[in-house]
Amino acid sequence: MRDPLPRLTDVFVIGGGPAGLAAAIAARRRGLQVVLADCSVPPIDKSCGEGIMPDGIEAARSLGIDLSKAEGQPFHGIRFCSGGGGGPSCSVEAPFPKGYGLGLRRVQLHRLMVDHAVDAGVQLAWGSRITGIREHGVEADGRLVEARWIVGADGSLSAVRQWAGLDASRYNSRRFGFRRHYRVAPWTDFMEVHWGEGCQLYVTPVGPEEVCVVSISRDSQLRLDDALPQFPDVARRLSCPATLERGGVTASRRLKAVYRGTVALVGDASGSVDAVTGEGMCLLFNQALALADALRAEDLSLYQAEHRRIGRGPELMGDLMLMLDRRASLRRRALRTLASHPQLFARMLSMHVSGSSPLGFFTNGLALGWQMLTL
Repeated sequence: MRDPLPRLTDVFVIGGGPAGLAAAIAARRRGLQVVLADCSVPPIDKSCGEGIMPDGIEAARSLGIDLSKAEGQPFHGIRFCSGGGGGPSCSVEAPFPKGYGLGLRRVQLHRLMVDHAVDAGVQLAWGSRITGIREHGVEADGRLVEARWIVGADGSLSAVRQWAGLDASRYNSRRFGFRRHYRVAPWTDFMEVHWGEGCQLYVTPVGPEEVCVVSISRDSQLRLDDALPQFPDVARRLSCPATLERGGVTASRRLKAVYRGTVALVGDASGSVDAVTGEGMCLLFNQALALADALRAEDLSLYQAEHRRIGRGPELMGDLMLMLDRRASLRRRALRTLASHPQLFARMLSMHVSGSSPLGFFTNGLALGWQMLTL
């Protein structure tokens, strides 16, 4: 599984999760020699909702990764449900305008991407210890590997980001998620987001007899079992856990810059949107493609500009969802409005998964605001 570290390479990727693997695969497809190193050994798991939106599936295909061949569970739309915490219940749903989403266990996705990296010719150095970066390379396993470009894909607590002096951010917030899988047949072919008081519950079908359930809140002590009583309709369906609970942090972070010199950041290391958007995988796939183009052109300023462009829509949607999370009365009114005008919810979902412009987001936001005022 592990290739020996070479003396030099074109690109050295630090971090072997999906972001690092996507960046490595994209760079190899542009003809660059790539080394990827991580202190962990596959498969690498992470607490997440495990749902990949249709635009994420399309972005993966641009990397040569056909997720339709993965052992996941398709879902065909999004359903928002309100009523957790004792308030009046309502729900609204919409199918995707085209394509489908895919519920896929994180470890299965990681295995698939590792196989693609191997096939692409990426040199993989699992279990390697990275202790620093220099102007001309990476300190790995006690020696220097010379590299023209260094890619930091080492997550939200990125050491590469700190070493490169890229920690400065314009906006930073954190929430806490806890995930568990249950052995139960999915009761819908939609991904569900249940809104409660101070938390949300995400339910994603990941197999014909399995669902992934995640609770997310601003309270690091609010575990999944503590949150479930707010959502009795979901709780009564869950009887047989298939995995232990796993926790993690979901962050909204916007960096002032995602590169410096010959160092570039990708994935959560480069900033992130809250998990409520469902766009994490699509973002990292698109970032990997943009980074590879910039590396081939030997101009990382191109990556900076494209990184901002592809993140704009998910950031706007994340801001809206987090505002609804913070303001319960506004959230209840918005969800009642969407339930009364499902065509508006369908337009917003279509905009979200098709990468609509900020103008489209603003127009739909105005329509939602007007309907809320007239409800």
